[in-house]
Amino acid sequence: MSSKDFFKARTILAPTLDIVEEVNNHLMAIIPGGEKLYLSSDSICMDEGNMESQLDLYGPELLNSINCSGLPPHKLILKVGVLVMLLRNIDQSSGLCNGTRLQVRKLGNHVIECEVLTGNNVGHIALIPKMNMVPTNETVPVRFQRRQFSIIVSFSMTINKSQGQTLSHVGLYCPNQFLHMANYIWHF
Repeated sequence: MSSKDFFKARTILAPTLDIVEEVNNHLMAIIPGGEKLYLSSDSICMDEGNMESQLDLYGPELLNSINCSGLPPHKLILKVGVLVMLLRNIDQSSGLCNGTRLQVRKLGNHVIECEVLTGNNVGHIALIPKMNMVPTNETVPVRFQRRQFSIIVSFSMTINKSQGQTLSHVGLYCPNQFLHMANYIWHF
C-alpha cells in the first residue's frame, strides 16, 4: 500500500488549530527528506481608511504573526510526500475546492505540484499557485491580505474542518482540558 492510499481516508482530529499544528509538526518531522520554507507576503488592504496610522500600528511582523482559520501560515514548511489541504477554491471543475486533500509531489519556487487524494479527480496532478487571500475572521484586528500558497499541512485537522470529509479511519487527539467538548461533538 502506498502512502497516498494509506493517508487518503485517514486523519487525526483535534479541537483547536494550535493542537492541529502541534500534531502536523510532529508528523512532518517523521517524513524523510528536506524541508522547504515558503514565506508569505502580508500587507494591509488598500481600501482601509487612515492607512498611515494602520501601517504604524500593524507592521509586517504583526501581520506575519496572525494565524486564523482559513488562512495559511506566514511560514509554510513543506516536504515532498506531505499531506496538504486546499483552503480556497482554485478550479471547481477540476475538483480543486476548499477542503480537497492532496499529497505534495514537487516543491517549486512559484508553484507546488500535488496529487489529488480526495473527490472525483483522485490521482490527477494539480499545480498550486500562490494566491492573495483576505481573512474573513472577525477577530482579526485589521483587514489585510496574505500572498501564500492556499494550502495547509493536513495530517491532522480541526473537528469543524472534517465536516463533509469522507474518512474511514479517524484518530482523535484531545488533550485533557478539552474532554468536556465530547459531550456535544460526538453525535453520529
